[in-house]
Amino acid sequence: MKYLQKLGKSLMLPVAVLPVAAILSGIGYWILNTAGENFVQAFFTAAGGALLDNLPLLFALGVAIGMASKPDGTAALAGLVSWLVVTRLLSPETVATLQGIAVEDVNIGFGRIENAFVGIICGLIGAYCYDKFKDVQLPAALSFFSGKRSVAIVTTGASLVVALVLYFVWPVLFGGLVSFGEWMVGLGPVGAGLYGFFNRLLIPLGLHHALNAVFWFDVAGINDLGNFLNGTGTAGVTGQYMTGYFPIMMFGLPGAALAMYLTAKTNRRKVTAGILLSGAFASFFVGVTEPLEFAFMFLAPALYVVHAIFTGISMFIMALLPVRMGFGFSGGFIDLMLGWVNPLAQNPWAIFLAGAVWFVIYFVSFYFIIKRFDLKTPGREDEEVEVDETSTGSSKFLSQASAILKGLGGKDNVLELDNCATRLRMEIADVSKVDDAAIRRAGAAGIMKPGGKSVQVIYGLEVQFVKDAMEDLIAGRVEAPAAAVAAPVVAADAGAGDGPQGGVATKTVLTLRQPVAGRVVPLSEVPDATFSEGIMGPGVAVEPTGDTVWAPADGTVAHVFPTSHAVAMRLEDGTEVLVHVGVDTVEMKGQGFETLVSVGDVVTEGTPLLRFDLEAIRAAGHPVVTPVIVLGGTDVELKLR
Repeated sequence: MKYLQKLGKSLMLPVAVLPVAAILSGIGYWILNTAGENFVQAFFTAAGGALLDNLPLLFALGVAIGMASKPDGTAALAGLVSWLVVTRLLSPETVATLQGIAVEDVNIGFGRIENAFVGIICGLIGAYCYDKFKDVQLPAALSFFSGKRSVAIVTTGASLVVALVLYFVWPVLFGGLVSFGEWMVGLGPVGAGLYGFFNRLLIPLGLHHALNAVFWFDVAGINDLGNFLNGTGTAGVTGQYMTGYFPIMMFGLPGAALAMYLTAKTNRRKVTAGILLSGAFASFFVGVTEPLEFAFMFLAPALYVVHAIFTGISMFIMALLPVRMGFGFSGGFIDLMLGWVNPLAQNPWAIFLAGAVWFVIYFVSFYFIIKRFDLKTPGREDEEVEVDETSTGSSKFLSQASAILKGLGGKDNVLELDNCATRLRMEIADVSKVDDAAIRRAGAAGIMKPGGKSVQVIYGLEVQFVKDAMEDLIAGRVEAPAAAVAAPVVAADAGAGDGPQGGVATKTVLTLRQPVAGRVVPLSEVPDATFSEGIMGPGVAVEPTGDTVWAPADGTVAHVFPTSHAVAMRLEDGTEVLVHVGVDTVEMKGQGFETLVSVGDVVTEGTPLLRFDLEAIRAAGHPVVTPVIVLGGTDVELKLR
């Protein structure tokens, strides 16, 4: 599910441009039908079509960038290379040459190979090849092709294999769906309902065109779309395979958009509104639904199935009623107005009544389902910063991020910003401007200056939220709140203190199962001052010989890091324990690591939490010694058994 959610977020980059493109195309289509072909019409149509007609290509680029471990132009280039290779190899012209037949005799499915599904597949190929081969080292004679230059080459080879598979699979799938559609024709309104359901369900695969060919065009003698536009169909019959789309596209999906907007996290609504409300506008006026559908079909696939069911029901009901309407572009307001006076139109006013009902159904259903099952629709993703309201209305993390940023000398003094499991990692323009005391007062556990322009701020498990808030402040997406001073997340004077009589404080011994197989060593042997000096808390370290991190006791998974190199647990008594595999392994971006649990999982002692590849860590040049830390446990001595 996490993979699908990441895929859904990757699609937002190309989808974000579609609402404007849809409106431009709709204006061009409206002018064409009212004033005929002219300069203005051609201008608007071409402008909108430039993006709408190339949506699959945009998906290939957007998915490659979004799914790669690090956004990079090389990944986008790899996605483009894959798209060009796959679509050229499977084009009707190439297939005709391969099969030694005329182009018009090529299977109809190859004429629809440039679709969203293939675009997404090509993007995934590009992202995978980038992650696996961007750091490859070739022999000296081939060193020019090492690293990122090798990515496009490998992508080409992988795309050849995928194209070969699709060469045999795609026409079978497409042909099978055409036959399925022809069977549904004889089912009357039930067939219309099934068609609407499967049409929406197949959109992610690009196979909905197979059903459209049966019902809208002349593949099975129906030609619902063509007959309606030409006025050559049968009154009361023609349009039954289009009418049910109008209430859904014009009213249902906008209702879903409103529900997703209202269920988004408060601090994410402004960002979420951009795609949802503009998508709703495009859906209502033009009938272009991709901006909304792709906004949640991968983030919450179960919700998309509900949408497909609703579409099928709408198609079934409208086919039963004496209501008929058709379109030339899609089921939006513009097409409804243009078709209002068509001689085959029947009771078009009823579409508004049905639409009002569907708006309520979509809004109530989506709102309830999203909240009840905590679906990760836009603005509700796990990694977003949770809002912790204070008296000034600012979040806890935003307040701390603002204070830390001031301590760093202001946003203009921060050149680069990143984070690992527990700390912020930055490149600073002028290190002399860094105020260590101010940063500690903001909630940091400590500050490190490894040398040069590098500065590290030790924060704790929620460092990702602070980093995200700092990025928002630096980019100007949010305003700095009123100054607020927070208590340190982890005490900086770990291990120090006087007992009741002025002596050394008595420490509590915490005995846990050894979470990693290997030799136990003192924390002082970890080549990182954050751990070796006890800034994050007391503990020990392990020189690992195994490949698995096990739960050291019964408890709950408190935090899982996106790069899977560390995991934190909250034990039954509230103690928090961090296991950090290796040193600086966050730089590996998850390569060689696999998380086996999720945040909130209740686990017992010995449950596997994550796996890692020791050789991959060593090959990347990182120490493998693994700290086991009791977070904030200033008076605790950790022992492993």
